[in-house]
Amino acid sequence: MNDPRTRSIVAGVTLLSLLASERAMAAGMEDMNHGQMNHQAMPMNHTGMNHESMGHGPATASQPRTPLPAISDDDRRAAFPPLPGHQVHDRALNWAVLADQLEYQNFESSSALNWNATAWVGGDIDRLWLRTEGEREQGKTHKAELQALWGHAVSPWWELVAGVRQDFKPASGQAWAAFGIQGTPLYGLELQATAYAGERQQTALRLEAAYAMLLTNRWILEPTLEGNLYGRNDAGREQGAGLADSEVGLRLRYEITRSFAPYIGVSFNRLHGQRADQAREDGEDLGQTRLVAGIRLRF
Repeated sequence: MNDPRTRSIVAGVTLLSLLASERAMAAGMEDMNHGQMNHQAMPMNHTGMNHESMGHGPATASQPRTPLPAISDDDRRAAFPPLPGHQVHDRALNWAVLADQLEYQNFESSSALNWNATAWVGGDIDRLWLRTEGEREQGKTHKAELQALWGHAVSPWWELVAGVRQDFKPASGQAWAAFGIQGTPLYGLELQATAYAGERQQTALRLEAAYAMLLTNRWILEPTLEGNLYGRNDAGREQGAGLADSEVGLRLRYEITRSFAPYIGVSFNRLHGQRADQAREDGEDLGQTRLVAGIRLRF
């Protein structure tokens, strides 16, 4: 009974019970209309009756049989104690890992293993984000990168990010400073726009979008779009000025659980502008249509 919440509940129930009892008794007394009783027709001699000796006393119809005790300040404090403020989630440390794409890709002349994953740790306002994506083709890593970004929420749906990005492939890799924004302006729609400033005065911009459309409670169709733009040519790192490459994907997944969902789909990869000219000189394909199959994991 030392718990303030328990005392509050007990005091509140007691007050309600007493008020209900008083109202019920008052209603019963009102139903007894003595004006409709014909006392003259009753052969009872009231003059010989001692009401005081019977223990009734001078009770009136409006007086309850059991008087209610006066409500004290202690009763009020017990019934309505001061409640602590709501603790926002930002005070807790949370985390999540999402392997959005872990898939096998098959195209005309070869096959590849592709991955795209994110992880975060923190609260509602500030978080540490980790992003990684890459591709292995014919047993060799063709592209691999890792980003570490600090995110700060500026609204319920948008978050500013800043940090670093390290490319391990292609070539000898490259380090970047990263600045961007990400958010979910609509349910199921995810947007990312990240600008990079790298070595040798290179700059880049990556735009990403994904929209999860619920066909049923478990079947989800997700179109995706990604585009990479660069400020200058760097043939050794497969970078061309302007829009260099794009990927449009369409994946259909079945969520066995929210944490495990196999999927199939198709991906359209295309090179553009000066990056396409570089690929043409090296005898590479300018565009590929890939059939994909993979799993989506969430922890």
